[in-house]
Amino acid sequence: MSGTDVLTFTERGIYCPAGGFHIDPWRPVDRALITHGHADHARPGMARYLSTHAAAPVLHHRLGGIALDTVNYGEERAIGDARVSFHPAGHVPGSAQIRVEVGGEVWVVSGDYKVVADGVSEPFEPVLCHTFITECTFGLPVFKWAPPEDVAADINDWWSRNAESSVFSVCGAYSLGKAQRILAALDTSIGPILTHGAIENTNEVLRAQGIDLPETIQVTPDLDAKRHKGAFVLAAPAALGSSWMRRFQPASTAFASGWMALRGVRRRRAADRGFVMSDHADWPGLNAAIAETGAERVFVTHGYTSVFRRWLEEQGYDAGIVATEFGDGEESEDAN
Repeated sequence: MSGTDVLTFTERGIYCPAGGFHIDPWRPVDRALITHGHADHARPGMARYLSTHAAAPVLHHRLGGIALDTVNYGEERAIGDARVSFHPAGHVPGSAQIRVEVGGEVWVVSGDYKVVADGVSEPFEPVLCHTFITECTFGLPVFKWAPPEDVAADINDWWSRNAESSVFSVCGAYSLGKAQRILAALDTSIGPILTHGAIENTNEVLRAQGIDLPETIQVTPDLDAKRHKGAFVLAAPAALGSSWMRRFQPASTAFASGWMALRGVRRRRAADRGFVMSDHADWPGLNAAIAETGAERVFVTHGYTSVFRRWLEEQGYDAGIVATEFGDGEESEDAN
């Protein structure tokens, strides 16, 4: 390794001096490279944005008429004295890891990622580098996800049992990523699927770019819920426990999140069921992804950073912690 600081860590975000750009900055900057469309990574106020083509529709939907340039996955772009490219992160549709090369030194910023394909997002691809900046939202050994097909079977079994008794199955899920994964996993022969407006708005954006999702019915003020007894109701997290829920009676409630692996979080959510489903890598996934990069140095961000850093040092990595303003929750923005 040359030891070159390809990226530095500033009060505005991760910065590339050679290219004059930031990656997922949390303060206004001139040029922002964006890994994906969740609000803690894609913020308003930047003069110029760069993302993947696949992330662009959601970015425009959420941020409005921004000055956005796009690239294909794997396409190299020279910015100043740096060469950058975006590579699939497997987190949500259009999400990317960002590779930055300066003078032969390669750093990769992971953004948020998961290594198991979900059938909706572009599958994760490891990128060789000298230094890897990785999230570790679920950087504890207790976090180990079940196979996606097993989780899907559990959700469909819960829905089927409720539908047989004309009970609504109301499941909370974040509107970008998690909601579409659940939709893609549902057995539509069980009954109709109703969606909260925030989720349906995102569905429309993704359908328009060719992502195949089952037919859904948006919940509007004039919807007669009684006509859809036993339906699966996909709700934005903020809608659970709100007046929006009153029309769905009787109902069984659930929440889908990696945090459902923790009993205390399940209790606080006060749902009947907790489905352990995450758009982030679990403990085995984090370790596998880091190993596949071939990196000698690893910086960890947002999550169980102290524990994960110590673990990486024990494995022989040169490891450090980067303080960021990304969410420590799954997609801690979804109040819309």
